[in-house]
Amino acid sequence: MNTKRKIIIDQDAHGPASTNLQSILMLLQAPDVEVLGICVVSGDGWCDENLAHTLRFLEIAGRTDVPVFRGAMFPLLNSQRRMLQWEGLHGQLFWKGAWTERFYDGRPRPGAHPSQPRFVPELAEGTPTTLPAPGSAAEFMVRSVRAHPGEVSIWAAGPMTNLALAARLDPEFASLAGELFFMGGSFNPVPADNHFAQEYRHNPRQEFNLRWDPEAASLVLKEDWRRITQIPVDATTRTLWSAAHQSAAAAAGMPWSDYLGRFGRELPMWDEVAAALWLDPSLATRRETMAVDVDTAFTANYGAILSWPVGRGPGLGEQAVDVVLDIDVPRMERLALELLCGR
Repeated sequence: MNTKRKIIIDQDAHGPASTNLQSILMLLQAPDVEVLGICVVSGDGWCDENLAHTLRFLEIAGRTDVPVFRGAMFPLLNSQRRMLQWEGLHGQLFWKGAWTERFYDGRPRPGAHPSQPRFVPELAEGTPTTLPAPGSAAEFMVRSVRAHPGEVSIWAAGPMTNLALAARLDPEFASLAGELFFMGGSFNPVPADNHFAQEYRHNPRQEFNLRWDPEAASLVLKEDWRRITQIPVDATTRTLWSAAHQSAAAAAGMPWSDYLGRFGRELPMWDEVAAALWLDPSLATRRETMAVDVDTAFTANYGAILSWPVGRGPGLGEQAVDVVLDIDVPRMERLALELLCGR
């Protein structure tokens, strides 16, 4: 009898390596988990480029048995033109994902192609020969939850465009899934001692995953899920993929070790935290249940998280969300390294 936990990974999956793909590897390596498929979406990079990074990564890891599906290229409503108009009114965003031409400190972003969404540059890790699975990410999600009602966790660590499309494709999509578990949003994070804290130091309720496609996030959070767990920035600020982590992963002797050693980057462990908490909920040290939504008004608060005590919101379909606000960082790091090092 197969008692493994079933999961669909929905991820912007920009690479090579870094928090997006390292979190995918953690879930693939967990012994009690069955990854039904990986759905790719635009966010940190454009969908087609993210898809190529994912396919090549699975080749390196020896996991081409896991199907990968092409998802949404563009947000439901947001666009580069709207983003630029918003910045003209309200100030520069720290990170704009695929639309980022320069980093916040003014440095050009290598390989940026914000106005060429279909362009896939030559990948430093090599070009994949594996093809994506047929059909769209949204169709695959709907098909999977219907095949395994109540059993499939939707684990989302990028913008929610694919999920919104699935919810509109099948009105029963959310209710048939086992849960929604997502990384995104920001409430009141304690600024870390690194430059990534600039993203939330002055705008603590803004966060990229929800800001890329606020309309999709608001739609998804109002669906009839059995359970919703949210990992906001708050739970990740004390983490950082360090040189020591990098060295340990590079020396592990696994098929992907050289890849992680070459391409790993010093970033907060945003998505690794989300993977670890889905695998081991006891890593949470502080959590709170609240009603959550995303602001879709085109104001200074566009894309920011909204929250209320359960039952005290405006009554527009807000759901109760289990929000993890802090974690046991040493235990989380140990679990991440165990999985990434193949121990």
